[in-house]
Amino acid sequence: MDLRAWLILVVMLSASLSGCFGEKEAEDKSDSVYQVYPEPWQRADLQYIDTDVFSRVSINGSNNISVPISVYVPVPSITAADGGAGVTGGAEVHLGLWLPEIEGCDFTQSNVSADCKVPVIADVGPYYDDGDVSATTPADRLGRFLIENYVPHGYAVAQVSVFGTGNSNHCMDLMGTDEQRGIDAAVSWLGEAEWSNGKVGLIGKSYDGSTPWQAATFGNPNLATIVPMSGLIGVHELMWRNGSMEARGAIMHNGVYGSFGVDGDAGDSQNLCEGYVEGYVNGPLAYQTGGMVDYAGNTYWTERSFLDRVVQNYQGSVYIIQGMQDWNVDPHMAFPIHQIIEQAGIEVKTLAGQWAHDYPDRVSGHSSQSSGEGAEAYPYTLRWDWADEMLYWFDWYLKGEGRAPTLGVEMQDNRGGWRFESTYPALDTEYIEISGIDLAPSGESMTASSTISMTYGPFEEDIYIAGMPTFHIPVTPSTLNGAHGYLEMRDENGMRLGHAVMDYRFHAGGRDGQLNLIPYVEVMGYMEFMPMDVFIQAGESIQIIMTQTGQDYVPSSSSVGGYSIDWDEATLTLPIVKRSCDDLFKVPMQEYAESTEGVRTC
Repeated sequence: MDLRAWLILVVMLSASLSGCFGEKEAEDKSDSVYQVYPEPWQRADLQYIDTDVFSRVSINGSNNISVPISVYVPVPSITAADGGAGVTGGAEVHLGLWLPEIEGCDFTQSNVSADCKVPVIADVGPYYDDGDVSATTPADRLGRFLIENYVPHGYAVAQVSVFGTGNSNHCMDLMGTDEQRGIDAAVSWLGEAEWSNGKVGLIGKSYDGSTPWQAATFGNPNLATIVPMSGLIGVHELMWRNGSMEARGAIMHNGVYGSFGVDGDAGDSQNLCEGYVEGYVNGPLAYQTGGMVDYAGNTYWTERSFLDRVVQNYQGSVYIIQGMQDWNVDPHMAFPIHQIIEQAGIEVKTLAGQWAHDYPDRVSGHSSQSSGEGAEAYPYTLRWDWADEMLYWFDWYLKGEGRAPTLGVEMQDNRGGWRFESTYPALDTEYIEISGIDLAPSGESMTASSTISMTYGPFEEDIYIAGMPTFHIPVTPSTLNGAHGYLEMRDENGMRLGHAVMDYRFHAGGRDGQLNLIPYVEVMGYMEFMPMDVFIQAGESIQIIMTQTGQDYVPSSSSVGGYSIDWDEATLTLPIVKRSCDDLFKVPMQEYAESTEGVRTC
């Protein structure tokens, strides 16, 4: 019996999955295509190769992989007004390309038959030749995973350098308009190539997970699907949260990525384009104000904000992948983004596990997490079925083969349990409102050295805090310069569950604030926690610790004064869902013991 036949047989015989994580009934469908593409909750007993640094498809493709092809794509939309390579003309992005060697197909001819045309999967980013291999060498970050898994299955794979990096010219624009045009040009070239079937999918993590969002702003008809992993829906949206800045925010363009475009060669002069020069000013200004610095016609940050244009223009599908313990690209890049995309009529799925800034299948990253930041969920974080999951997704959206994926959210809780929700937060979410005074806060005023602790519980039954809890806190600043707050939610043993942060000049939330607060005039701070999914057992309580600032954030430029808090008017709201072991499913390649320390047992 060959592997495919064995796979089909195993799935057909596995009507349900059972174990310490409970059971989830498989849908009763008999068509053979459905059985070849098992749902995540049907894969627990399947075996995958786990000897490489990444996951492998369970059935290898039959095509050989071509030698890499070096391609330079012209970007005529870059003109003299953009500076850099636009001054002399000839702006171009560089990519490495791998094609499948399909029997009877000659991709070098000018008229490739329809049967030979193939879709394209591309990873676009700044790292080729800048801290990594060249764009024509399979990268361990993601490129080798794509090339070795999917080229044999009849896909072309491209590694693309954004402007100012690798062999692409022009300037390092940090996700600005110029960079977006270069990405769009690469998508068009890949989709319009003679050997292409016209469908392109972009996938990547971190910066490379932000380029798919950039590409989707154009509504390019060739872009059929994007898979952003810990990707930015906007640069300011990531670096500032309710006016509070991450430590790297002010220097991200010129201090971190600007050097990618300066390597001592003749092309360095091309880095002096508009966006690069503006980066020196807009980072520090955004720190001072906490906002978008969009006065006087300045568009630096709005150009680097993608989500609104994606909703307006994009016609493809989206598969969001996010680490719920990611401090580099926080999970608010996935939630409520999933619902926003869904409500716009775009087909979307999300895979959210308790890993950090990583891929779903990397042992080295998953195994190194500390307590309260993913350790309790390991090794159940590892998804050795991820290569298959992506193959099913690409087969449907790039080839029109297989079956339509089941859309929704695969969510892992902080104790390791996986479940599927049709959307997130779930439709049956209950919202518990708790008065601030009922939390028995240990203080009523906040200074730079203050700590206020609060407690709620014990809970009468097992629940999940699943979504984005809110804490509406009325504060009265004692100075003109403002106020700043940081909340950390913990379990009763002190393990971190989630956090929230706010510069109270942005007390209404979001990116619109005021220059200064008025001393002794109360404002209501509408604080929202980062998305979390944590299991609380009956009899357990939670703690909330409030300070002026905390991990990964710097104090507001205005936060030099203290403030008082009216706890009688404060309200903590917890999004609660009730799920039993029957709602959880097992992932493959892991032994589920009857009792595992730190992991929820049923």
